[in-house]
Amino acid sequence: MSHRSQPFDRRPADGSGLDDLDLAYFKSNYLPAAVDADVLRHNQRTVQERLESLRLLSGYLPTYGAILVLGKDPRSFVPGAYLVFLRIDGTELGDPIKDDHDLSGPLYEVVHRLDGLLKLNVSTAVDIAGGATESRVRDYPLAALQQLARNALIHRNYETSNAPVRIYWFDDRVEIHNPGGPFGQVTLDNFGSGATDYRNPLVAEAMANLGYVQRFGYGIPLSRRLLRDNGNPPPEFSLSQSATLVTVRRRS
Repeated sequence: MSHRSQPFDRRPADGSGLDDLDLAYFKSNYLPAAVDADVLRHNQRTVQERLESLRLLSGYLPTYGAILVLGKDPRSFVPGAYLVFLRIDGTELGDPIKDDHDLSGPLYEVVHRLDGLLKLNVSTAVDIAGGATESRVRDYPLAALQQLARNALIHRNYETSNAPVRIYWFDDRVEIHNPGGPFGQVTLDNFGSGATDYRNPLVAEAMANLGYVQRFGYGIPLSRRLLRDNGNPPPEFSLSQSATLVTVRRRS
């Protein structure tokens, strides 16, 4: 099979080498998550052979998926491999910016740092019913925002778009902009219904191995349920062939 016929994240990253991967993280975190412990104990493969068996190496070059998930500096090889987070004091672009972050690095690190920002910005209201019972309600369910943001990072178009994933947190809503529209069996008509396909199958597999996503095709239905249970409106999707916008409205 020629490299061009493979998904982008399975192709070798031109100009890269083993030194561009965080091999310490691979050995201490990724391998134990991806390979059964008994297999690791009895397997005497080299690091290079293990990378290749997990499709993180093609020949002597790391794949783009390896660069995205385990790379020391993914943006050196994939210019759009970062996320922009803006906390806006208002309801439209152009209002004052309260907080501004560019998150780059391997995807597990981007997700970890983003989780911290999401937790920081979710607000919790305290209601007291009958003067004795205290009820705490968040304006957004954190897990729903995590699922939707991770979906954007995993399924975006890294191959031909240099734009980042963008998260705009307004006073009344959160917008998640993904430079990548529906792909393969997922269409404008069946998006979000459980239909699955993978623009970046290696990235999706790697992030599942690391525990950052649940069952494939489960993220959007789970987010809908979490939002409903929290009293938020359902997520709104605006789709085109080249981009996806998810809007999550604040709980009123």
